[in-house]
Amino acid sequence: MFEGLSKRLGDVFDRLRGRGALSEADVDAALREVRTALLEADVALPVVRQFVDQVRPKAIGADVIRSVMPGQMVIKIVNDHLVEMLGGTVADLDLNAIPPVVILMVGLQGSGKTTTSAKIGYRLSQGPQGMSAEFGGTFATKRKVMMASLDTRRPAAQQQLKVLGEQTGVPTLPIVPLEMPLAITRRALEAARREGFDVLILDTAGRLAIDEELMKEVAEISDLAKPKETLLVADAMTGQDAVNVAKAFNERLAVTGIVLTRVDGDARGGAALSMRAVTGRPVKLIGVGEKFDALEPFHPDRIAGRILGMGDIVSLVERAAETIEKEDAEKLAAKVRKGQFDMDDLLSQLRQLRKMGGLSGLMGMLPGAMQAKAAMSKAKIDEGQLKRQEAVILAMTPKERRNPDIIHASRKKRIAKGSGVQVQDVNKLLKQHADMLKMMKRVNKLGEKGFMRSLGGMMPPPGFPR
Repeated sequence: MFEGLSKRLGDVFDRLRGRGALSEADVDAALREVRTALLEADVALPVVRQFVDQVRPKAIGADVIRSVMPGQMVIKIVNDHLVEMLGGTVADLDLNAIPPVVILMVGLQGSGKTTTSAKIGYRLSQGPQGMSAEFGGTFATKRKVMMASLDTRRPAAQQQLKVLGEQTGVPTLPIVPLEMPLAITRRALEAARREGFDVLILDTAGRLAIDEELMKEVAEISDLAKPKETLLVADAMTGQDAVNVAKAFNERLAVTGIVLTRVDGDARGGAALSMRAVTGRPVKLIGVGEKFDALEPFHPDRIAGRILGMGDIVSLVERAAETIEKEDAEKLAAKVRKGQFDMDDLLSQLRQLRKMGGLSGLMGMLPGAMQAKAAMSKAKIDEGQLKRQEAVILAMTPKERRNPDIIHASRKKRIAKGSGVQVQDVNKLLKQHADMLKMMKRVNKLGEKGFMRSLGGMMPPPGFPR
């Protein structure tokens, strides 16, 4: 998400950076392009107007004129207003109430309510164990969670939540055929109180479009359940429609926050930028994948940084901390210090890279992300290469993985056939491993500082075209 917007804004700001001084005409021209970029990203027109009207006075003000780097100052002003538009600070779930605390999930059909309910239930039931530092606040305490499906219209909707509950280990309310939503709500509240649950997640029915019947139903459920959190689940790929949906739900219900799903897709990002401004309700969580742990808090400052090409190093470090086992990292470090690095070690590193989102996922969090991705595209670096390399290693025998030097012509043919690749692909992987091993031995010999001096900071990472 945000790639198109990031590229357009990046082009605008690159031109500003190249100027020693900015006139009012320069700023106006830049803001016209910013306005166009935001509109193309599906940001609502009133939001765009408000954004430009707030940025312009500051961008042509005394602070910019006196600044040593006017272009950078304008970028900072735009960044600050983007952060403000996105909500300013992280908005945590508010579960401070007498148990069972009710979370009501609302939204249109197909927005991802049921899957998101399971993700939130999974996160709350897991607590802090095995989670990254960013999941503090609500998710820092392990809670006893129950889920209940109130969707009696969509075929197998209740069964879907039951299956997701079994997969995540989160209990679900037993299904009673032909029971109506209000009756299910009463039974869920009674069961949650009786069985001592901390949190009750109610997954309501959706429609293909807003209608009075839907609004009446969710309003009656809300009056009965008295939820502490009413979360509107919206698909980030629906653009302007998501803003209209948010406005309609917010007018009828006391929506407390928004959850954006499919943020990892090719959405243009306008929904995230508009919904907070139009409804006044914060985006609290974002779905970044299909797995149950693919749920993240919404950080306005980090999202603004990604949009403006400044990267998101904090999220990158947190993702690494979440996926990398400390014990495994220490074992690998010890082997590297001894100059030992076999194919099993390379396999674990390839898998680690894939778990962290692959090369493109990591590039998206680095400063200058658009330029980095463009360089990857130009160099024709294939994301599927990681999977193929993993397959090559898995086609080797344990002995070959421990000692790659024994892999000669006949073995290479067998490995290539077993992994569905060409012999030259096997050769490339063996050379990559040899280069990495050579570099590690050099680091041990010269020390890290001496090694960096010898590189002059110019050597690309292993596996990249030279």
